[in-house]
Amino acid sequence: MHWKVLITSLALAASTFTDANAQSSGKRPFTFEDMMALKRVSDPVPSPNGKWVVFSAVEVDIEENTRKSRLWIVPATGGEARRLNPTENEEERARFSPDGNRLIFSSKATDPAQIWICDFDSNAGALAGQPQQLTTISTGAEGGIWSPDGRNVLFVSKVYPDCKDDACNKQRDEELTNSKVKAKTFDSLLYRHWNAFTEFKRSHLFLQPADGSAPPSDMTPGDHDVPPFNLGGQDMYAVSPDGQELAYTSNIDEVEATSTNNEIFIVQLAGGAPKKISSAAGSDATPVYSPDGKHLAWLSMARGGFEADKARLFIYERQSGQTRDATQEFDRSVGGLAWAPDSSAIFFTAEDRGEAPIYALPLEAKKPVEIARLHADELAFGPDGKNLFFARASITAPNEIWRMDVSGAAADAAKRQPEAVTRMNEPVLSQIAMQPLESFTFKGGANADVQGFIVKPPNFDAAKKYPVKFLIHGGPQGAWGNSWTYRWNAQLFAASGDYVVVMINPHGSTGYGQAFTDAVSGDWGGKPYDDLMKGFDHVVKTYPFIDKTRVAAMGASYGGYMVNWILGHTDRFKCAVSHASAFNAESFWGTTEELWFAEWEFGGPPWKSREIYRRWSPHLHAEKFKTPTLVVHGQLDYRLDVSQGFELFTTLQRLKVPSKLLYFPDEGHWVNKPQNSRLWYKTVNEWVDQWCGADRKL
Repeated sequence: MHWKVLITSLALAASTFTDANAQSSGKRPFTFEDMMALKRVSDPVPSPNGKWVVFSAVEVDIEENTRKSRLWIVPATGGEARRLNPTENEEERARFSPDGNRLIFSSKATDPAQIWICDFDSNAGALAGQPQQLTTISTGAEGGIWSPDGRNVLFVSKVYPDCKDDACNKQRDEELTNSKVKAKTFDSLLYRHWNAFTEFKRSHLFLQPADGSAPPSDMTPGDHDVPPFNLGGQDMYAVSPDGQELAYTSNIDEVEATSTNNEIFIVQLAGGAPKKISSAAGSDATPVYSPDGKHLAWLSMARGGFEADKARLFIYERQSGQTRDATQEFDRSVGGLAWAPDSSAIFFTAEDRGEAPIYALPLEAKKPVEIARLHADELAFGPDGKNLFFARASITAPNEIWRMDVSGAAADAAKRQPEAVTRMNEPVLSQIAMQPLESFTFKGGANADVQGFIVKPPNFDAAKKYPVKFLIHGGPQGAWGNSWTYRWNAQLFAASGDYVVVMINPHGSTGYGQAFTDAVSGDWGGKPYDDLMKGFDHVVKTYPFIDKTRVAAMGASYGGYMVNWILGHTDRFKCAVSHASAFNAESFWGTTEELWFAEWEFGGPPWKSREIYRRWSPHLHAEKFKTPTLVVHGQLDYRLDVSQGFELFTTLQRLKVPSKLLYFPDEGHWVNKPQNSRLWYKTVNEWVDQWCGADRKL
């Protein structure tokens, strides 16, 4: 069916941040065990015949302390989902062959994980026969995609860049494993990243014949990562529709520790030298070919050394070699994108005021049109070109797969609503009492409009007074909104002891335009702090059910930094929780791995910008610390080194401020292991209850 983009009357009715189940009576409060029972749905992949959607769902086992991904399949029109391959193996990332008759996926049936392949019965929606292991490379394989002719599979493997074959990689790994000496010698940055020290390997893209007739070939040799490190999101590589060309993302020209200047390269699958086709000073990433092969789109940032610049949608015309900024007049940062099957438009998501709506941008248009106001991600078109599938979350529910008809007459567009394809978590959520996200706006720092949100406890009674958990987000270029998280879950915080949860998006937050996001850099304790304090005042004035004498300030990463800043600038909070925080700005610079972040935020290294580092360093205001504080940090946190938490806790103890340290020797910047997560929530909530709970003598 020919796809026709709608350019008028496309907006759906705006979301009011409500959920039909939120106010239901006779339901129980949300618990940690409930949250761990939820399936973490992602990665919708429509089948080429349009009948099915395959997706991944992570299941948590608290007692086994594991999180395992399984593959599921569901009719594209919605219905009962079932396991695609009901084994005990951990599997994820299914991809259909172009003809729909085969399926590849990543499996941990072996260690390391490999790509497996199986025939697929597209009528029955089931595997036909037993899956077979496709890749056998000793360094493991992940991230598989098909070439458009179905003859080859492209995958990612981490290899030693000076090794010429797999035998060399295998030997090096065995020598490292068997060596009695575990010392490492470094002569350059990045020697550690996120939560691990380097093993001197690089991610490379390999091409493997789908029939297994030949070993894989390294398409991106050299001492660089393809794709570069990322924490999820869309693939950073793609194959052209004619099967002749590979486009990929790499940071080849810069030192990764001091630059974010990723570039887009193309290379012929038959071999040859790669060609750089991007030219922006900042990160260029996520290349996606148009289905007709005429264009290549990617996301581009203008400034190197910065991770939160506006992501612009660039479109490259392959024949002429010309590139243009297709979102020049759109002041939001483009997220995940998908071409319409007829190549006439690009659909994408972008954060906007607490949501991540879906937008449509006709190929020659200057401005996109919002077509659905919700929180969406992972866009994928069905083969008919009218059904757009995506992952959707809200404050009351984690991701499920949804679809929306984006074709037809303009007059019908306003009547359309997204439809749920999966209901994986309905058995749990149908029993839970949850409250909607309520938005408010106030005048913050520099007299700017600032948005905040509240979540009330279950069984809320407006006649009562409630203590408050005042959450501060990280980033600092991040945002709260109508979305779901397992690490700082507002519903769980509200239900654990009957609290009102307050969340404010101060200067620096995303979804309010690039100028608002930029305002935090060089001003960490300035306008953002003003926003938070004025937001606190607004909440106290506006909501009579809030008890301003029982409020806990809580945050992680930059949010933890802001908690530390608050400790030295006000005593209005009854207690505080500072997780994975920056405490000493100068030592933070010297112990973080991504130096570009600190140098962007503080204007250079400390010897060039010492005044800014010292101006915004919480440790220099320690003499004013009085607020009881829980400090949380992980040993494997290399973004904000554990020494920052130790310095903070030592300072609090030396000052005789009531304080406690929760230390995780096996966690990094995030607390991911199920039993560690349970301890984290228990410790945090008990600390807040100790100082702010209903039975606390004030």
